[in-house]
Amino acid sequence: MKKNITCIPGDGIGPEIVTEAKKVLDKVAEVFGHEFVYKDILMGGCSIDACGVPLTDEAIADAKAADAVLMGSIGGNTSTSPWYKLEPSLRPEAGLLKLRKSLNLFANLRPAYLYPQLKDACPLKEATGEKGFDMLIMRELTGGLYFGDRKTEEVDGELVATDILVYRESEIRRIAVRGFDVARKRRKSVISVDKANVLDSSRLWRKVVEEVAKDYPDVTLEHMLVDNCAMQLVKDPSQFDVVLTENMFGDILSDEASMITGSIGMLPSASLNDTSFGLYEPSHGSAPDIAGQNIANPIATILSAAMMLRYSFNLDKEGDAIENAVRKVLEEGYRTVDILPKTEENKFTRTACSEMGDLIAERIVNS
Repeated sequence: MKKNITCIPGDGIGPEIVTEAKKVLDKVAEVFGHEFVYKDILMGGCSIDACGVPLTDEAIADAKAADAVLMGSIGGNTSTSPWYKLEPSLRPEAGLLKLRKSLNLFANLRPAYLYPQLKDACPLKEATGEKGFDMLIMRELTGGLYFGDRKTEEVDGELVATDILVYRESEIRRIAVRGFDVARKRRKSVISVDKANVLDSSRLWRKVVEEVAKDYPDVTLEHMLVDNCAMQLVKDPSQFDVVLTENMFGDILSDEASMITGSIGMLPSASLNDTSFGLYEPSHGSAPDIAGQNIANPIATILSAAMMLRYSFNLDKEGDAIENAVRKVLEEGYRTVDILPKTEENKFTRTACSEMGDLIAERIVNS
C-alpha cells in the first residue's frame, strides 16, 4: 500500500518529534510492505517567519491532496515570542483553526490511557494508579465559542468583549454519531458532558445526543455537567469510557485527562472529517524551552502515527505493532526525562528523543 502523508513539523520540539514518528513509520513500511511518501509544509510560527501568515493557501492545498496529515506542534512562548504581538488572526494557532475548518475536521479523538509501567507517574492517589484507566474524549472541533463571532468594543466608556457560542443541530448530531460509533468498538459507554443547567446550547446538545442514542440501544448514555466531570476525572477516571462533549469543554477536559496519565508527552490525538481523512498530532504543545535539546518525548507523536494507520489507512495490525513496540520499550525501562521517576532513576535508562524513536522502531514486528 502506498500512502501520501503531509507532515507539519511546526515549531519548538515539533520537528524533532515528527522526525521520530517518520522513523517508526518507515520501519512499519519496511516490515509490512508499504510505502509512505512524505511532504513537509509550514504552519504556525515558522510559516509566519517565512510567509507572513500562519498558514498559506498552498499549504492547505498540499494537506487536502494527501491521504492524511501528521503534525508535530506549533506556537511559542506566548509572553515573549513576537508572534503573539500580532493580531489574533495572524498568530500561530490561527493557522491550526484555519486548517481544521478548511479540512472539515469536526471530530477530535483524544485517548487518555494510563500505562501500567507508568502508574507511579500518575499524580492521583496510589489506588487510582493501581486501578488504571482507559478513556477517549470525543471533542467537537469546528463549532462553539472558538468559531463564533467575537468583538471587543467600547460601551459607555469601558471595553466590552463578546464571544458568541453557536451550535447547529447538525453539528451536534454528527459528532454524537461518531462518539457512539467509537463506543461500540470499546466498552459501549458514552458520558455526554454539557452545562445544560445554564446554557441553551447545552440543552440543544443534550436533546440531540438523546435522539442519537436511540439508534444505539447497545450503548449506555449518561449525562454529566462539565464541572462535575472535571471533579470525577480526578476522583475516579476509571469510570469513563467515551466522553462526548463540545469544543471548549473538550479542550479543557482533555488537557486535564492528559495530565493524570503522568505526562502529556504520552498522549496522541486524531482529528477526523466525515471520510477517512484525518490530522494526527500529539496532545501537547511546542515546548519551546526544550526545543533542540533532544530531550522531548516523541511517544505521543508516534502513537498519533499509529492512530493514523488505524483510522485513515485501515491498517489495524500495523497500528497494533507500534503500540506494542511502545509498551515493550516502557517495560524494558527506557524513559525520556518527563517520565523518568526522580526517586528511582537508577532503575531506568534515561533516553534521548532520537534514541526513543530508534528503540521503538527496532521493536516493530509483524506478529
